[in-house]
Amino acid sequence: MARKRKPDDPLVALLATAPPRVLADLLIRLAAARSDVRRECFDFLKKHVPLSNSQHKQSDGEVLLAFWSELVPDLSELDDYGGGDYEQADHVASLLYEIEQMLSREKIDAGYRRELLNNVLPYIDSGNAGLDDDLYAVAYAACYDDHDLRLLAEAFEAMQGEWKIDHARRIYRKIGDRDKYLELRNRKMIYGGDYHDLASFYWKAGEKKQAMQVAEDGLRNGQGRMDELRQFVAQRAKDTGNRERYLELQYAQAVDHLTCDKYKTFRKLCTAAEWKAYEAKILARVKDAWESEQLRIHMHRKEYDKAVAVLSRGRYPLTAWDSDYQLQIAKRLEHRFPEEILKYYLSGLGNLKSNAVRKEYARKAQVMAKVRRLLVEVLCDKDRWHTFATKVKQDNIKRPAFQEEFTKVVPGWRELR
Repeated sequence: MARKRKPDDPLVALLATAPPRVLADLLIRLAAARSDVRRECFDFLKKHVPLSNSQHKQSDGEVLLAFWSELVPDLSELDDYGGGDYEQADHVASLLYEIEQMLSREKIDAGYRRELLNNVLPYIDSGNAGLDDDLYAVAYAACYDDHDLRLLAEAFEAMQGEWKIDHARRIYRKIGDRDKYLELRNRKMIYGGDYHDLASFYWKAGEKKQAMQVAEDGLRNGQGRMDELRQFVAQRAKDTGNRERYLELQYAQAVDHLTCDKYKTFRKLCTAAEWKAYEAKILARVKDAWESEQLRIHMHRKEYDKAVAVLSRGRYPLTAWDSDYQLQIAKRLEHRFPEEILKYYLSGLGNLKSNAVRKEYARKAQVMAKVRRLLVEVLCDKDRWHTFATKVKQDNIKRPAFQEEFTKVVPGWRELR
């Protein structure tokens, strides 16, 4: 709760006796020394003094620059040291967001926007403050028309650096400067995304033959992610009724980092006859997928023997983030392949005769609970469980933390003899 002003506050008494010129001089001094005070003065006067339209715009511009002056000391420090603590970075980011929001209302005169942009660009060029996204957002928000965007593109181009050139190229394409776009685009044609960008540009311009030539060239020579480029060519094949080419591209899309979702998507695209032709080919690529995706595909196809083989080849997950799906599948397969799943669980216990931190004992206790459930409830072999568990307990009898964690989660652990 804000503290109430005392009726006999000496400052109130002095302000009441001061002439307007003195009060104005006081505010000018304070505002000159502190940008936050200058900003508050403009905000206060806008609310309490009738202003013309030009005065409103001027006030908005001054508030904008006051925000910038307020954040500059911290931003400069972040830029000098390559970042800083979270509180400092968050403070600067929040002020940059305020600036972006003011600019987005498109009520700031060009002179103020140009001055602000000239202040922002050196920090974008440096890229050392750790606030690239925020600074780029302000730079783009300061551009109200194609002329502004062109000046920004020219500034990015002058900075050099691949990321800045990419921004410049996108701006030139957006404002319709074909020559500048093509000049920058042709400097770098390496990745699938580069070829897709150029092919889609020609297609949109109505130069369809050129677009397809670029796209096909990209399929042969492009590197990295090819998804968008393949889909571009596949859609053209579909539109022209070239079913064979369409499926060929969709197959390539599916097996590029094959996942269960990609497998199912491709399966739905195929007729029965088409699937018969492609099924063996796509299944031959399953072994190249991540283990979790291999599991999903085999479980989807009800190939439980292959799923348990994948589990057996892998290792028991040691951290929570990579465990959920594998352990769900292991539990589902317990009754079909109890010995294989038991072996899988046992691999998660690791060395049971070595010292460890309590957290590791707690993790092993969770695994031991699974071993018990499988031996006692699935295999119905209580003697086997008792023999195994008793030995583990005796081997670790001098490790109190081990015993405490196992007692918490393994039923009957305390009573084992």
